[in-house]
Amino acid sequence: MDATELSFGIMNVLQLSSGISVNVFLLLFYIHMASTSHRPSSSEMIPTQLALANIIILLSRGIPVTASAWGLRNFLDDVGCKILMYLYRMSRGLTICTTCLQIVFQAVTIIPGTSWWAEVKAKLPKCIIPLCILSWVLNMLIGIDILIYVTGPQNSSSVRITLDLTYCSKVSSSAAINLVIAVVLPPWDLSFVGLMSVASGYMVFVLHRHHRQVRHLHEPGRSPRVLPEVRAAKRVIALVTLYILLYGRQSIMLSVILNIQKKSPLLVSSHLLMAFAFAVISPFLMIHSDRRMRTFWKREHPFSNSDTS
Repeated sequence: MDATELSFGIMNVLQLSSGISVNVFLLLFYIHMASTSHRPSSSEMIPTQLALANIIILLSRGIPVTASAWGLRNFLDDVGCKILMYLYRMSRGLTICTTCLQIVFQAVTIIPGTSWWAEVKAKLPKCIIPLCILSWVLNMLIGIDILIYVTGPQNSSSVRITLDLTYCSKVSSSAAINLVIAVVLPPWDLSFVGLMSVASGYMVFVLHRHHRQVRHLHEPGRSPRVLPEVRAAKRVIALVTLYILLYGRQSIMLSVILNIQKKSPLLVSSHLLMAFAFAVISPFLMIHSDRRMRTFWKREHPFSNSDTS
């Protein structure tokens, strides 16, 4: 193992361990918040599903990538590859659906309360659980092709490999299947990215207008109090911006890997390392921006502040 492989191995271990730890904490926190409230709200349901999807991504993609980075080869058979790649495809789809659901819900929440939007706001929380269930069903169906065309590592030159992940391979399928996948999957992802971009742009506009109104209402030199809705909107906008940037990076890099003549191990390793970056970074962003985390920590550790002061 050379210095480059060792560096990738260490970074994968650090990323995987920190990502799993913080997502498990986040999942348990929101489950605790939902169990202690009389009626679980979207502020618990949506991030709970996002944390669960992140954990599945880290287990299904992070563990084999990390094992492969440390030199383990051929440790998965066909069945193992199919299961892990299917779980990754499903959880990746869950991530984009859940993030989109969160930004749309937050955008509707901060829309000025006209009579029509007031009715939508009242009905939307009741749709959260059905929409979450629907996202699971759809993404479980979309990943069916993985169970057919993903195999263990292939060394035979008679098999055309479209994507080699070192621990698993995706073999070439028929032209008709490739056409269906190319027609369905990119527009499916791009439709969610587009919806998130529109909702984020609208929320930025509303927050800018709110900031201007609040600035005129308060005395100079005094910082206005930030409303919980505004704080939550900023958190969701940051989360969506992170996803869109990482999605763009992944799409571009994957396109380069599939189309270059000579496969670059360094490029593939970099792509695999960044494949679950959102699952690692997003929970830290959610923890940092959620005031309930600080309230929960102070309640569980009442003497922590007095000891440090």
